[in-house]
Amino acid sequence: MSETPRQVSAPADDTAPTASTDEASQQSEDQIHLTRTKRRDVQRRLTRLGFDTKSSGKFDDQTRDAISRWQESHGFPKTGFLNQAQHQALLNESADVAEDSKPDRAERHHGRRHARGGGIGGPIGAIGHVVGGLFGR
Repeated sequence: MSETPRQVSAPADDTAPTASTDEASQQSEDQIHLTRTKRRDVQRRLTRLGFDTKSSGKFDDQTRDAISRWQESHGFPKTGFLNQAQHQALLNESADVAEDSKPDRAERHHGRRHARGGGIGGPIGAIGHVVGGLFGR
């Protein structure tokens, strides 16, 4: 190992905030190139995370409010617009929530087994369940 101190270069502008804390604007959101389908996806993800909005593919006042509330809950400046880092954070967070809500393999297997061997479903199954309950089955 060398004992010569390493030269570490400083960032070009020490006052520039990182991308994740940059204040998002219409311009930063335009740089993400969100198509109508991608906007709808953002709206669905916001709703999945508890920031309800319609998934119309248009970022109306309701969507801008949902984005602002999401930003506030994550310590971002409340602008109602997304930048690249915030968009990625939203995608990651909603993917984690979706993954956490999936049943594990054992639960899925039990559900299939129960559905196949569990008898008749629908109204007839409900009647059978009641009758079976009356006769201790």
